This record gives sequence, structure tokens and C-alpha cells, in this order.
Amino acid sequence: MCGKVFLPLLILRFRVLFIFRESVMKTLGEFIVEKQHEFPHATGELTALLSAIKLGAKIIHRDINKAGLVDILGTSGVSNVQGEVQMKLDLFANEKLKAALKARGQVAGIASEEEDEIVVFDGEGSENGKYVVLMDPLDGSSNIDVNVSVGTIFSIYRRITPVGTPVTEEDFLQPGSKQVAAGYVVYGSSTMLVYTTGCGVHAFTYDPSLGVFCLSHESVHFPESGQMYSINEGNYIKFPNGVKKYIKYCQEMDEATNRPYTSRYIGSLVSDFHRNLLKGGIYLYPSTATHPEGKLRLAYECNPMAFLAEQAGGKASDGKNRILDIVPQKLHQRSPFFVGTQSMVEDAERFLRDYPEEQ
Repeated sequence: MCGKVFLPLLILRFRVLFIFRESVMKTLGEFIVEKQHEFPHATGELTALLSAIKLGAKIIHRDINKAGLVDILGTSGVSNVQGEVQMKLDLFANEKLKAALKARGQVAGIASEEEDEIVVFDGEGSENGKYVVLMDPLDGSSNIDVNVSVGTIFSIYRRITPVGTPVTEEDFLQPGSKQVAAGYVVYGSSTMLVYTTGCGVHAFTYDPSLGVFCLSHESVHFPESGQMYSINEGNYIKFPNGVKKYIKYCQEMDEATNRPYTSRYIGSLVSDFHRNLLKGGIYLYPSTATHPEGKLRLAYECNPMAFLAEQAGGKASDGKNRILDIVPQKLHQRSPFFVGTQSMVEDAERFLRDYPEEQ
């Protein structure tokens, strides 16, 4: 009798789970396949490439969550080409993503914030790969020691050198407008992968119990207006006059424009951008007296975030020019960066025009 009762209940339970799964949960892999016809550059190869990034993100997620229990916190004792001390997790994330991308065969080479030069993949037909990937493996890694959100940023281009030959630096020095896909992973209270292939921005939340990224935010857009600004005000004295004036504008009382705005700064581009994308706001990393060309890297940070911003109805600028129109002259080129809600970025640009530097 018990068996007769138990079997129908078990079948019912599986039916309920199946209905829930079909109606609520859509995985990243399923979404890519479903939407593939809408993406002008999407192919099976690009889908496999995104799957490699997804795998790398899962590995990084796993180890970040136990970072305090294993020896991957703190500095590594070496510096990158920009003279910055590399964290152990920077190098760990770099190696894991590099291995995941190389294993797929669709990628002919990568450029990373943690590598001095481009990395040309050899063997296993990698020279036949159609794509190159640029990445910041672990943005905001200095925050990990104090359990603050960090992220991974990636950017994908079609190579311009002939397939079948080794890639060169020329393949990586393309303007951001040539990106075929870009995105980031934010490792916070939950892990989320956000990406675009030029047809909107979509976000997926990682379910560690199932080991899959599930669609949680489809067609994300910046709110039309924002009330948050994100900038390291500790550098205020080093900022250009226009940026100083804009900060004061943000802090002034004005009911018509819902000012003063709220200041929110985490110190991780991915985390600050992600919050402003969902809530509305602007992220600013201007040039300073000590970094006249800006501090963020055009290829690894500015371009992918600018692509995402524009696809979500926002704007990205170096204060004067559209980020995606800048042609990189060198691999680790830096740039001032203003990104977020379109009207707020345009206000910042206006202040930079109206209050130029004194000669």
C-alpha cells in the first residue's frame, strides 16, 4: 500500500519540478542557443567560447568562496607590466581563464591585464581560432582580503589576421566598436554573469546547488535617470576642474533634479558599474595629476564596459570622446572613464567642457 501511494507522489513531485524548471529557470546555455539567431555574430564557435568563460567563472567563484581557507589571499610578490603588485588571486584567475579558453580551440590568443604581452595559443589547432579575448581576470582583487565584491571582465573580437596563422598584436588593437561580445562576472552576495553580443544586455545568477547560471535579468537597461555617483573622492585634489565642479553639482540641493545625489563607491569597477546599471548612476575615473592619461585600461576595462553600457541604453566617454571610437595605440593603454546613465554622463561632459584646465 505504501509503495502504491509513494509512487504517484514521486511522479507528482517530478512533474512539479519539471513545470517549475520550464516556467522559471532558463540556463545561460539554453538562452544562448535560443537567442542565437538574433545575434549577428553568434555561431556555435562563439557559443563554445562563452561556455569556456562560464566554466572559468565557476572555478573562480568556487575558490573565492574559500579564499580565506587556502593560500590564495595577499600579494604574490611580483608586479605586472604597469608596475602594480599582483595579488595571488589575480594570477590564479588569470591562469584558470587562460586554460579554459585555450582548451576550447575557438580562441587563437588572449591579452590580459596580468600579462606583459599577448599570449598566442599554440597546438591543438588554436591558430585556426577565429577569436581573440581580452580580459581583466579579477577586477578589484585588493578587496578580496576584506570580503568585498570583485569581478571578471572580458571582451571578444574577431581576429583580423588570416585564420591559420598566429595572431599578432594587431588583432588586439581594435577599437571597442569592433567587439562581438563583452561582459563581466561579479562575485558578490551572489555570483552573476552579465553579457552582450550586441543585442541587449542579459544577466544570469549562478545557482551553486545546480552548478548552472540561470537567467535572472533579461534585457537590462539603465534607468532613465540616476541618483548615484561613484568616484574615489579621496583623489579630489588631483581631479580636473570640470570633475571637481561636477562633484559639487552632485552634492547641491535641487528638488527639480532630485539632488543631492548619493555617493557610492566600492573600489571595484564591476561592482560599481553593476549597481549603477540596476539602480541608475554614473561611474567616474577621470585623469588625475598623477595619472594624466587616466588609470583604467582601455582594452580590458573601458571597452567592454562601454559596450555593455551602450547596449543597456547608457553612455561611456573619456570626458570628450565616445570610448568605443578610440583606436588603441598600445596594449595596456589607459583612459579616463565616465560611464552610466546617459544624462549623467552628458552632464559630466558638459562640466569638463565648461571648466577647462587653467593653462
